[in-house]
Amino acid sequence: MTPQTYPRSPKSLLGGIAHLGRFIDKIRLRHEGKIQDYNYITVGFDKYLVDFLQIDPKAFEQLVLAGGTDDELLAWVKANSRKPSDQQISQWSQGLLSSGPKDDAARQRFQRRLQEVATKRGVPVGSLPPVSTWADVIELDEGRL
Repeated sequence: MTPQTYPRSPKSLLGGIAHLGRFIDKIRLRHEGKIQDYNYITVGFDKYLVDFLQIDPKAFEQLVLAGGTDDELLAWVKANSRKPSDQQISQWSQGLLSSGPKDDAARQRFQRRLQEVATKRGVPVGSLPPVSTWADVIELDEGRL
């Protein structure tokens, strides 16, 4: 059996921007048919990133699929985004990475995700490392925690 391929961590910064490298990886891996069940472009961290940068996600996707390197893709983002300051990027990235469920419905989705991880690992939820952010749930799910 082939081991699962994961996109890089949302905590991996590209140009100081959280999730950008992961977004690039997700586009490539999805196109290769390796991560069909992941949230993609219109929801979750992808949507928050696209909305923050105010980039055209389809144009970016096409550039990624054309084989752009991280540096080339970052240069495109800088040229085609709303041009946030370094401070705005830092604040946004920190906010994204520290965000957790904010209401009852989100807390229920969070708990369901933890249950899914526990089920995949064959362990009780209580034995998982404690997490409180969505980024940490991703890390946990993909085996980095």
